[in-house]
Amino acid sequence: MSEATSTAETVDRPLVEAPGTEVEVEGAGDAQRLAERGSNRSQRPTSQAFRDFIASGWAPRPAPPERLAAAPWAAARRERISARFPGDRLVLPAGPLKVRSNDTDYRFRPHSAFAHLTGLGADREPDAVLVLEPREGGGHEAQLFFRPRAERTTDEFWADARYGEFWVGVRPSLEDVEAELGLACRHVDGLAEALAGPLPGSDGVVRVVPDADPATSALVSRSRSSAPLDVSTDGAERPDPDAELAEALSELRLVKDAWEVEQLQEAVAATVAGFADVARSLRAAVRHERGERVVESAFEGVARREGNGVGYETIAAAGPHACTLHWIRNDGPVRPGQLVLVDAGVEATSLYTADVTRTLPVDGRFSPAQRRVYQAVLDAADAAFAVARPGSRFRDLHAAAMEVVAARLEEWGLLPVSAAEALDPETGGQHRRWMVHGTSHHLGLDVHDCAQARREMYLDAELVPGMVFTIEPGLYFKADDLLVPDELRGIGVRIEDDVLVTQDGCVNLSAALPRRPADVESWMASLR
Repeated sequence: MSEATSTAETVDRPLVEAPGTEVEVEGAGDAQRLAERGSNRSQRPTSQAFRDFIASGWAPRPAPPERLAAAPWAAARRERISARFPGDRLVLPAGPLKVRSNDTDYRFRPHSAFAHLTGLGADREPDAVLVLEPREGGGHEAQLFFRPRAERTTDEFWADARYGEFWVGVRPSLEDVEAELGLACRHVDGLAEALAGPLPGSDGVVRVVPDADPATSALVSRSRSSAPLDVSTDGAERPDPDAELAEALSELRLVKDAWEVEQLQEAVAATVAGFADVARSLRAAVRHERGERVVESAFEGVARREGNGVGYETIAAAGPHACTLHWIRNDGPVRPGQLVLVDAGVEATSLYTADVTRTLPVDGRFSPAQRRVYQAVLDAADAAFAVARPGSRFRDLHAAAMEVVAARLEEWGLLPVSAAEALDPETGGQHRRWMVHGTSHHLGLDVHDCAQARREMYLDAELVPGMVFTIEPGLYFKADDLLVPDELRGIGVRIEDDVLVTQDGCVNLSAALPRRPADVESWMASLR
Protein backbone atom coordinates (compact mmCIF):
# COMPACT_ATOMS: atom_id res chain seq x y z
CA MET A 1 0.00 0.00 0.00
CA SER A 2 1.17 3.54 -0.67
CA GLU A 3 1.32 6.02 2.20
CA ALA A 4 0.99 8.90 -0.22
CA THR A 5 -1.83 10.75 -1.85
CA SER A 6 -4.38 8.73 -3.71
CA THR A 7 -7.50 10.65 -4.54
CA ALA A 8 -9.04 7.25 -5.15
CA GLU A 9 -8.34 6.22 -1.58
CA THR A 10 -9.74 9.37 0.05
CA VAL A 11 -13.26 10.42 0.72
CA ASP A 12 -15.00 13.72 1.36
CA ARG A 13 -12.00 15.68 0.08
CA PRO A 14 -12.44 18.17 -2.75
CA LEU A 15 -10.79 17.20 -5.99
CA VAL A 16 -9.08 19.76 -8.20
CA GLU A 17 -9.12 19.01 -11.89
CA ALA A 18 -8.48 20.86 -15.12
CA PRO A 19 -11.48 21.85 -17.23
CA GLY A 20 -12.48 19.23 -19.77
CA THR A 21 -11.01 16.24 -17.92
CA GLU A 22 -14.34 14.53 -17.30
CA VAL A 23 -14.34 11.57 -19.66
CA GLU A 24 -16.70 8.66 -20.06
CA VAL A 25 -15.24 5.35 -18.96
CA GLU A 26 -15.67 2.73 -21.64
CA GLY A 27 -18.38 0.35 -20.62
CA ALA A 28 -19.56 2.53 -17.74
CA GLY A 29 -22.69 4.59 -17.56
CA ASP A 30 -21.24 7.39 -15.41
CA ALA A 31 -18.49 9.87 -16.25
CA GLN A 32 -15.28 9.39 -14.30
CA ARG A 33 -13.08 12.37 -13.62
CA LEU A 34 -9.42 12.05 -14.51
CA ALA A 35 -8.36 12.76 -10.93
CA GLU A 36 -10.47 9.84 -9.69
CA ARG A 37 -9.07 7.14 -11.93
CA GLY A 38 -6.61 5.85 -9.36
CA SER A 39 -9.61 4.14 -7.80
CA ASN A 40 -9.69 1.76 -10.75
CA ARG A 41 -7.07 -0.35 -8.98
CA SER A 42 -8.93 -0.57 -5.65
CA GLN A 43 -12.10 -2.06 -4.28
CA ARG A 44 -13.08 -0.04 -1.23
CA PRO A 45 -15.86 -1.07 1.17
CA THR A 46 -18.74 1.39 1.08
CA SER A 47 -21.60 -0.07 3.12
CA GLN A 48 -22.86 1.66 6.24
CA ALA A 49 -22.49 -1.64 8.07
CA PHE A 50 -18.77 -1.56 7.36
CA ARG A 51 -18.50 2.06 8.50
CA ASP A 52 -20.27 1.33 11.76
CA PHE A 53 -18.16 -1.75 12.41
CA ILE A 54 -14.77 -0.18 11.71
CA ALA A 55 -15.59 2.77 13.98
CA SER A 56 -16.25 0.52 16.96
CA GLY A 57 -14.26 -1.51 19.46
CA TRP A 58 -11.17 0.64 19.87
CA ALA A 59 -9.21 1.27 23.09
CA PRO A 60 -9.14 4.79 24.54
CA ARG A 61 -6.50 7.18 23.24
CA PRO A 62 -3.38 7.53 25.43
CA ALA A 63 -2.79 10.59 27.57
CA PRO A 64 -1.06 13.59 25.92
CA PRO A 65 2.74 13.25 25.65
CA GLU A 66 5.29 15.07 27.77
CA ARG A 67 6.85 18.39 26.80
CA LEU A 68 9.61 18.01 24.19
CA ALA A 69 13.15 18.79 25.34
CA ALA A 70 13.44 21.19 22.43
CA ALA A 71 10.34 23.19 23.39
CA PRO A 72 11.88 25.77 25.77
CA TRP A 73 14.77 26.36 23.39
CA ALA A 74 12.36 26.92 20.51
CA ALA A 75 10.34 29.33 22.66
CA ALA A 76 13.47 31.38 23.35
CA ARG A 77 14.18 31.56 19.62
CA ARG A 78 10.63 32.74 18.98
CA GLU A 79 11.14 35.53 21.50
CA ARG A 80 14.24 36.68 19.63
CA ILE A 81 12.53 36.78 16.26
CA SER A 82 9.49 38.45 17.86
CA ALA A 83 11.70 41.30 19.08
CA ARG A 84 13.06 41.71 15.56
CA PHE A 85 9.60 42.29 13.99
CA PRO A 86 7.29 44.06 16.48
CA GLY A 87 3.75 44.51 15.22
CA ASP A 88 4.18 42.18 12.23
CA ARG A 89 2.44 38.86 11.68
CA LEU A 90 5.07 36.19 10.99
CA VAL A 91 4.07 33.09 9.05
CA LEU A 92 6.34 30.03 8.97
CA PRO A 93 5.02 27.02 7.04
CA ALA A 94 6.28 23.49 7.56
CA GLY A 95 5.64 22.89 3.87
CA PRO A 96 3.45 20.41 2.01
CA LEU A 97 4.00 16.79 1.12
CA LYS A 98 5.71 16.53 -2.25
CA VAL A 99 4.74 14.02 -4.89
CA ARG A 100 7.48 11.62 -5.86
CA SER A 101 5.61 9.71 -8.54
CA ASN A 102 1.92 9.68 -9.43
CA ASP A 103 0.21 9.11 -6.07
CA THR A 104 3.28 8.47 -3.87
CA ASP A 105 5.01 11.15 -1.81
CA TYR A 106 8.56 11.68 -0.69
CA ARG A 107 9.24 11.27 3.00
CA PHE A 108 8.27 14.56 4.58
CA ARG A 109 10.83 16.92 6.09
CA PRO A 110 9.60 20.22 7.53
CA HIS A 111 11.17 23.51 6.50
CA SER A 112 14.19 24.26 8.66
CA ALA A 113 12.85 27.62 9.90
CA PHE A 114 9.65 25.90 11.05
CA ALA A 115 11.64 23.19 12.84
CA HIS A 116 13.90 25.80 14.48
CA LEU A 117 11.01 27.80 15.95
CA THR A 118 8.76 24.87 16.96
CA GLY A 119 11.21 22.16 18.00
CA LEU A 120 9.44 19.59 15.80
CA GLY A 121 11.74 17.30 13.83
CA ALA A 122 11.58 14.05 11.86
CA ASP A 123 8.55 14.05 9.53
CA ARG A 124 6.30 16.43 11.49
CA GLU A 125 3.86 18.04 10.55
CA PRO A 126 3.03 18.32 6.82
CA ASP A 127 0.87 21.33 5.94
CA ALA A 128 1.36 22.87 9.39
CA VAL A 129 1.94 26.63 9.74
CA LEU A 130 3.41 28.45 12.72
CA VAL A 131 1.95 31.95 13.06
CA LEU A 132 3.45 34.52 15.39
CA GLU A 133 0.51 36.84 15.96
CA PRO A 134 1.40 40.34 17.21
CA ARG A 135 -0.16 41.37 20.53
CA GLU A 136 -1.68 44.77 21.17
CA GLY A 137 0.76 45.52 23.97
CA GLY A 138 3.83 44.11 22.26
CA GLY A 139 5.35 40.72 21.58
CA HIS A 140 3.71 37.85 19.78
CA GLU A 141 1.50 34.87 20.56
CA ALA A 142 2.63 31.64 18.89
CA GLN A 143 -0.14 29.65 17.23
CA LEU A 144 0.41 26.37 15.41
CA PHE A 145 -2.11 25.49 12.71
CA PHE A 146 -2.01 21.85 11.63
CA ARG A 147 -4.22 18.94 10.62
CA PRO A 148 -4.97 16.86 13.74
CA ARG A 149 -5.95 13.22 13.53
CA ALA A 150 -9.50 12.44 12.53
CA GLU A 151 -11.96 10.72 14.81
CA ARG A 152 -12.43 6.99 14.30
CA THR A 153 -16.01 7.65 13.24
CA THR A 154 -14.86 9.47 10.10
CA ASP A 155 -13.96 7.97 6.73
CA GLU A 156 -10.58 9.74 6.93
CA PHE A 157 -9.64 7.37 9.76
CA TRP A 158 -9.54 4.34 7.45
CA ALA A 159 -9.78 5.63 3.86
CA ASP A 160 -7.47 8.63 3.50
CA ALA A 161 -4.12 7.40 2.16
CA ARG A 162 -2.33 10.66 2.90
CA TYR A 163 -3.55 11.41 6.43
CA GLY A 164 -5.61 8.42 7.59
CA GLU A 165 -4.54 6.43 10.62
CA PHE A 166 -4.75 3.09 8.81
CA TRP A 167 -2.30 4.38 6.20
CA VAL A 168 0.25 6.60 7.96
CA GLY A 169 -0.19 5.70 11.62
CA VAL A 170 -1.64 7.57 14.56
CA ARG A 171 -1.35 11.32 14.12
CA PRO A 172 -1.47 13.72 17.08
CA SER A 173 -4.45 15.66 18.34
CA LEU A 174 -4.44 19.39 18.98
CA GLU A 175 -4.09 18.66 22.69
CA ASP A 176 -1.12 16.35 22.08
CA VAL A 177 0.90 18.98 20.25
CA GLU A 178 -0.05 21.69 22.73
CA ALA A 179 1.36 19.44 25.47
CA GLU A 180 4.53 18.76 23.50
CA LEU A 181 5.29 22.35 22.51
CA GLY A 182 3.58 24.54 25.09
CA LEU A 183 1.89 26.74 22.51
CA ALA A 184 -1.66 27.17 21.25
CA CYS A 185 -2.73 24.81 18.46
CA ARG A 186 -5.54 25.33 15.96
CA HIS A 187 -6.98 23.28 13.11
CA VAL A 188 -5.39 24.21 9.80
CA ASP A 189 -8.87 24.87 8.40
CA GLY A 190 -8.85 28.12 10.39
CA LEU A 191 -5.60 29.42 8.88
CA ALA A 192 -7.13 31.55 6.13
CA GLU A 193 -9.39 33.35 8.56
CA ALA A 194 -6.52 33.94 10.98
CA LEU A 195 -4.31 35.40 8.27
CA ALA A 196 -7.10 37.72 7.11
CA GLY A 197 -7.53 39.28 10.55
CA PRO A 198 -6.49 42.90 11.22
CA LEU A 199 -3.10 43.75 12.69
CA PRO A 200 -2.95 45.78 15.91
CA GLY A 201 -0.75 48.53 14.47
CA SER A 202 -1.18 50.69 11.40
CA ASP A 203 2.33 49.99 10.10
CA GLY A 204 2.43 46.25 10.66
CA VAL A 205 2.82 43.83 7.75
CA VAL A 206 2.36 40.12 7.20
CA ARG A 207 5.59 38.28 6.47
CA VAL A 208 5.85 34.71 5.22
CA VAL A 209 8.90 32.50 4.71
CA PRO A 210 9.32 32.56 0.93
CA ASP A 211 9.20 29.36 -1.12
CA ALA A 212 8.27 27.19 1.86
CA ASP A 213 4.66 26.50 0.87
CA PRO A 214 3.01 28.00 -2.25
CA ALA A 215 -0.49 27.54 -0.83
CA THR A 216 0.32 29.44 2.35
CA SER A 217 2.11 32.16 0.40
CA ALA A 218 -1.02 32.55 -1.72
CA LEU A 219 -3.15 32.94 1.42
CA VAL A 220 -0.77 35.59 2.72
CA SER A 221 -0.92 37.46 -0.58
CA ARG A 222 -4.70 37.57 -0.39
CA SER A 223 -4.64 38.66 3.24
CA ARG A 224 -2.30 41.58 2.77
CA SER A 225 -3.77 45.08 2.63
CA SER A 226 -3.97 47.05 -0.59
CA ALA A 227 -1.15 49.30 0.59
CA PRO A 228 2.13 48.62 -1.26
CA LEU A 229 4.41 46.44 0.83
CA ASP A 230 7.47 48.38 -0.26
CA VAL A 231 6.16 51.69 1.15
CA SER A 232 5.51 52.38 4.84
CA THR A 233 2.88 54.79 6.18
CA ASP A 234 5.38 57.65 6.19
CA GLY A 235 6.13 57.10 2.50
CA ALA A 236 9.62 55.67 3.03
CA GLU A 237 10.76 52.75 0.93
CA ARG A 238 10.75 49.41 2.69
CA PRO A 239 12.58 46.22 1.75
CA ASP A 240 10.77 43.06 0.71
CA PRO A 241 9.16 41.89 3.99
CA ASP A 242 9.48 38.19 3.16
CA ALA A 243 13.15 38.50 2.22
CA GLU A 244 13.78 40.34 5.49
CA LEU A 245 12.13 37.53 7.43
CA ALA A 246 14.15 34.85 5.63
CA GLU A 247 17.34 36.80 6.31
CA ALA A 248 16.56 37.22 10.01
CA LEU A 249 15.62 33.56 10.46
CA SER A 250 18.87 32.52 8.80
CA GLU A 251 20.96 34.82 10.97
CA LEU A 252 19.15 33.57 14.08
CA ARG A 253 20.84 30.21 13.48
CA LEU A 254 24.41 31.54 13.16
CA VAL A 255 25.13 30.90 16.84
CA LYS A 256 23.88 27.59 18.20
CA ASP A 257 22.42 27.19 21.66
CA ALA A 258 23.41 24.33 23.97
CA TRP A 259 20.57 22.06 22.80
CA GLU A 260 21.55 22.54 19.14
CA VAL A 261 25.19 21.72 19.89
CA GLU A 262 24.05 18.54 21.62
CA GLN A 263 22.03 17.54 18.56
CA LEU A 264 24.99 18.18 16.26
CA GLN A 265 27.22 16.07 18.50
CA GLU A 266 24.72 13.22 18.24
CA ALA A 267 24.62 13.56 14.46
CA VAL A 268 28.42 13.53 14.26
CA ALA A 269 28.71 10.48 16.53
CA ALA A 270 26.33 8.55 14.27
CA THR A 271 28.29 9.75 11.24
CA VAL A 272 31.52 8.38 12.70
CA ALA A 273 29.79 5.01 13.09
CA GLY A 274 28.66 5.27 9.47
CA PHE A 275 32.21 5.79 8.26
CA ALA A 276 33.31 2.67 10.14
CA ASP A 277 30.76 0.70 8.13
CA VAL A 278 32.05 2.38 4.97
CA ALA A 279 35.56 1.14 5.70
CA ARG A 280 34.23 -2.36 6.37
CA SER A 281 32.33 -2.32 3.07
CA LEU A 282 35.33 -1.68 0.79
CA ARG A 283 36.16 -5.33 0.11
CA ALA A 284 32.58 -5.99 -0.96
CA ALA A 285 32.60 -2.76 -2.98
CA VAL A 286 35.61 -3.95 -5.00
CA ARG A 287 33.72 -7.10 -5.95
CA HIS A 288 30.60 -5.26 -7.17
CA GLU A 289 30.33 -3.61 -10.58
CA ARG A 290 28.74 -0.58 -8.92
CA GLY A 291 30.95 -0.57 -5.87
CA GLU A 292 30.22 3.08 -5.10
CA ARG A 293 26.61 2.03 -4.38
CA VAL A 294 27.93 -0.51 -1.88
CA VAL A 295 29.80 2.28 -0.10
CA GLU A 296 26.81 4.61 -0.22
CA SER A 297 24.38 2.04 1.13
CA ALA A 298 26.77 1.06 3.94
CA PHE A 299 26.67 4.61 5.26
CA GLU A 300 23.00 5.23 4.64
CA GLY A 301 22.02 2.06 6.50
CA VAL A 302 23.59 3.52 9.64
CA ALA A 303 21.94 6.89 8.95
CA ARG A 304 18.47 5.34 8.89
CA ARG A 305 19.10 3.15 11.92
CA GLU A 306 20.69 5.82 14.10
CA GLY A 307 19.02 9.02 12.87
CA ASN A 308 16.41 10.41 10.53
CA GLY A 309 18.48 9.49 7.49
CA VAL A 310 21.18 11.35 5.60
CA GLY A 311 21.39 15.13 5.80
CA TYR A 312 22.16 15.40 2.07
CA GLU A 313 22.87 13.10 -0.84
CA THR A 314 25.92 10.99 -0.04
CA ILE A 315 29.02 11.40 -2.21
CA ALA A 316 30.78 8.05 -2.68
CA ALA A 317 33.38 8.83 -5.31
CA ALA A 318 36.06 6.32 -6.23
CA GLY A 319 39.14 7.11 -8.30
CA PRO A 320 38.66 9.98 -10.77
CA HIS A 321 35.05 10.48 -9.69
CA ALA A 322 36.47 12.14 -6.56
CA CYS A 323 37.41 15.08 -8.79
CA THR A 324 33.71 15.79 -9.42
CA LEU A 325 32.85 17.84 -6.36
CA HIS A 326 29.21 16.80 -6.06
CA TRP A 327 29.39 13.27 -7.45
CA ILE A 328 26.14 11.73 -6.18
CA ARG A 329 25.42 9.29 -9.00
CA ASN A 330 27.57 6.76 -7.15
CA ASP A 331 27.33 4.13 -9.87
CA GLY A 332 30.98 3.50 -10.63
CA PRO A 333 33.33 0.66 -9.68
CA VAL A 334 35.72 0.72 -6.73
CA ARG A 335 39.08 -0.62 -7.79
CA PRO A 336 42.15 -1.75 -5.84
CA GLY A 337 44.78 0.96 -5.56
CA GLN A 338 42.28 3.80 -5.78
CA LEU A 339 41.13 6.33 -3.24
CA VAL A 340 37.45 6.65 -2.41
CA LEU A 341 36.19 10.04 -1.27
CA VAL A 342 33.11 9.80 0.96
CA ASP A 343 31.26 12.99 1.89
CA ALA A 344 28.34 12.06 4.13
CA GLY A 345 26.39 13.12 7.19
CA VAL A 346 23.74 11.61 9.42
CA GLU A 347 20.71 13.81 10.05
CA ALA A 348 19.49 13.36 13.62
CA THR A 349 15.80 12.95 14.37
CA SER A 350 15.85 16.63 15.37
CA LEU A 351 16.97 17.37 11.75
CA TYR A 352 20.42 18.67 12.72
CA THR A 353 22.99 17.18 10.37
CA ALA A 354 26.66 16.34 10.39
CA ASP A 355 28.83 16.89 7.30
CA VAL A 356 32.08 14.92 7.22
CA THR A 357 34.44 13.86 4.45
CA ARG A 358 37.20 11.29 4.53
CA THR A 359 39.29 10.08 1.62
CA LEU A 360 40.21 6.42 2.15
CA PRO A 361 42.68 4.14 0.33
CA VAL A 362 40.67 1.19 -0.97
CA ASP A 363 43.49 -1.23 -0.10
CA GLY A 364 44.01 0.29 3.33
CA ARG A 365 47.33 1.98 2.51
CA PHE A 366 48.15 5.17 0.61
CA SER A 367 50.52 5.09 -2.35
CA PRO A 368 53.37 7.66 -2.21
CA ALA A 369 51.57 9.99 -4.64
CA GLN A 370 48.26 9.65 -2.78
CA ARG A 371 49.93 10.30 0.55
CA ARG A 372 51.65 13.42 -0.82
CA VAL A 373 48.34 14.94 -1.93
CA TYR A 374 46.57 13.81 1.23
CA GLN A 375 49.21 15.38 3.48
CA ALA A 376 48.99 18.68 1.62
CA VAL A 377 45.22 18.78 2.16
CA LEU A 378 45.63 17.85 5.82
CA ASP A 379 48.18 20.64 6.30
CA ALA A 380 45.73 23.10 4.74
CA ALA A 381 42.99 21.92 7.10
CA ASP A 382 45.28 22.24 10.12
CA ALA A 383 46.14 25.80 9.08
CA ALA A 384 42.43 26.65 9.07
CA PHE A 385 41.98 25.02 12.48
CA ALA A 386 44.76 27.22 13.83
CA VAL A 387 42.73 30.39 13.16
CA ALA A 388 39.34 28.95 14.19
CA ARG A 389 38.94 30.94 17.39
CA PRO A 390 36.95 33.92 18.66
CA GLY A 391 38.05 37.17 17.05
CA SER A 392 39.10 35.66 13.73
CA ARG A 393 36.90 36.36 10.75
CA PHE A 394 35.09 33.58 8.96
CA ARG A 395 36.97 34.39 5.75
CA ASP A 396 40.29 33.86 7.58
CA LEU A 397 39.69 30.09 7.58
CA HIS A 398 39.74 29.96 3.81
CA ALA A 399 42.70 32.33 3.52
CA ALA A 400 44.81 30.17 5.84
CA ALA A 401 44.02 26.99 3.93
CA MET A 402 44.72 28.60 0.57
CA GLU A 403 48.17 29.74 1.65
CA VAL A 404 49.12 26.10 2.23
CA VAL A 405 47.50 24.89 -0.99
CA ALA A 406 49.29 27.51 -3.08
CA ALA A 407 52.63 26.77 -1.39
CA ARG A 408 52.36 23.03 -2.07
CA LEU A 409 51.39 23.55 -5.69
CA GLU A 410 54.36 25.86 -6.13
CA GLU A 411 56.68 23.27 -4.58
CA TRP A 412 55.39 20.67 -7.03
CA GLY A 413 56.01 22.98 -9.98
CA LEU A 414 52.36 23.16 -11.02
CA LEU A 415 51.78 26.91 -10.73
CA PRO A 416 52.68 29.19 -13.65
CA VAL A 417 53.43 31.94 -11.09
CA SER A 418 54.73 32.07 -7.53
CA ALA A 419 52.44 31.17 -4.63
CA ALA A 420 52.44 34.80 -3.56
CA GLU A 421 51.30 35.91 -7.01
CA ALA A 422 48.63 33.21 -7.12
CA LEU A 423 47.26 34.43 -3.79
CA ASP A 424 46.83 37.99 -5.06
CA PRO A 425 43.03 38.52 -5.06
CA GLU A 426 43.11 40.86 -8.06
CA THR A 427 45.54 39.19 -10.46
CA GLY A 428 46.03 35.68 -9.10
CA GLY A 429 43.89 32.65 -8.37
CA GLN A 430 45.82 30.11 -10.41
CA HIS A 431 45.96 27.69 -7.47
CA ARG A 432 42.15 27.59 -7.44
CA ARG A 433 42.21 25.45 -10.60
CA TRP A 434 42.76 22.52 -8.26
CA MET A 435 40.34 23.66 -5.50
CA VAL A 436 37.49 25.76 -6.79
CA HIS A 437 35.23 25.47 -3.71
CA GLY A 438 35.34 27.28 -0.40
CA THR A 439 36.89 25.94 2.78
CA SER A 440 34.01 26.38 5.24
CA HIS A 441 30.28 26.78 5.64
CA HIS A 442 27.97 27.00 8.64
CA LEU A 443 26.30 23.78 9.72
CA GLY A 444 23.05 23.02 11.53
CA LEU A 445 19.51 22.24 10.42
CA ASP A 446 20.71 22.66 6.85
CA VAL A 447 23.98 21.20 5.66
CA HIS A 448 24.76 24.67 4.25
CA ASP A 449 23.16 26.47 7.16
CA CYS A 450 22.34 30.17 7.45
CA ALA A 451 22.53 30.59 3.67
CA GLN A 452 20.34 33.72 3.61
CA ALA A 453 22.49 35.61 6.11
CA ARG A 454 24.06 38.89 5.03
CA ARG A 455 27.71 38.90 3.99
CA GLU A 456 28.67 40.99 7.01
CA MET A 457 27.04 38.38 9.25
CA TYR A 458 28.61 35.40 7.49
CA LEU A 459 31.76 35.73 5.42
CA ASP A 460 32.92 38.97 7.03
CA ALA A 461 31.77 38.14 10.56
CA GLU A 462 33.97 37.54 13.56
CA LEU A 463 33.84 34.05 14.99
CA VAL A 464 32.04 33.79 18.33
CA PRO A 465 31.45 30.88 20.70
CA GLY A 466 28.57 28.70 19.57
CA MET A 467 29.23 28.92 15.85
CA VAL A 468 29.44 25.52 14.13
CA PHE A 469 30.96 25.15 10.68
CA THR A 470 33.00 22.85 8.50
CA ILE A 471 36.67 22.98 7.57
CA GLU A 472 37.07 21.13 4.27
CA PRO A 473 39.97 21.92 1.95
CA GLY A 474 40.72 19.63 -0.96
CA LEU A 475 42.87 19.05 -4.03
CA TYR A 476 41.45 17.59 -7.23
CA PHE A 477 43.58 16.52 -10.17
CA LYS A 478 41.26 15.46 -12.96
CA ALA A 479 42.21 12.48 -15.11
CA ASP A 480 42.37 14.64 -18.25
CA ASP A 481 44.36 17.51 -16.70
CA LEU A 482 47.48 17.86 -18.86
CA LEU A 483 49.07 20.36 -16.47
CA VAL A 484 49.76 17.75 -13.79
CA PRO A 485 52.05 14.70 -13.93
CA ASP A 486 50.61 11.28 -14.71
CA GLU A 487 51.01 10.03 -11.15
CA LEU A 488 48.63 12.69 -9.83
CA ARG A 489 45.93 12.45 -12.49
CA GLY A 490 42.67 11.04 -11.18
CA ILE A 491 43.50 11.75 -7.53
CA GLY A 492 40.94 13.74 -5.57
CA VAL A 493 41.29 14.32 -1.83
CA ARG A 494 39.05 16.20 0.62
CA ILE A 495 39.19 16.14 4.41
CA GLU A 496 36.20 17.70 6.17
CA ASP A 497 35.49 18.12 9.86
CA ASP A 498 32.75 19.79 11.90
CA VAL A 499 34.00 22.52 14.21
CA LEU A 500 32.50 24.26 17.26
CA VAL A 501 33.93 27.62 18.33
CA THR A 502 34.51 27.81 22.09
CA GLN A 503 35.48 30.61 24.44
CA ASP A 504 39.20 30.16 23.83
CA GLY A 505 39.49 28.25 20.55
CA CYS A 506 37.55 25.46 18.88
CA VAL A 507 36.60 21.81 19.23
CA ASN A 508 36.71 19.33 16.36
CA LEU A 509 33.37 17.55 16.82
CA SER A 510 34.42 14.83 14.35
CA ALA A 511 37.85 14.20 15.88
CA ALA A 512 36.91 10.57 16.64
CA LEU A 513 37.33 9.86 12.93
CA PRO A 514 41.07 9.60 12.10
CA ARG A 515 42.55 12.31 9.90
CA ARG A 516 46.30 11.72 9.67
CA PRO A 517 47.39 9.20 7.02
CA ALA A 518 49.07 6.76 9.41
CA ASP A 519 46.06 6.91 11.74
CA VAL A 520 43.68 6.32 8.83
CA GLU A 521 45.66 3.23 7.80
CA SER A 522 45.70 1.85 11.35
CA TRP A 523 41.99 2.51 11.81
CA MET A 524 41.12 0.77 8.55
CA ALA A 525 43.29 -2.22 9.46
CA SER A 526 41.46 -2.53 12.79
CA LEU A 527 38.11 -2.74 11.00
CA ARG A 528 39.02 -5.33 8.37
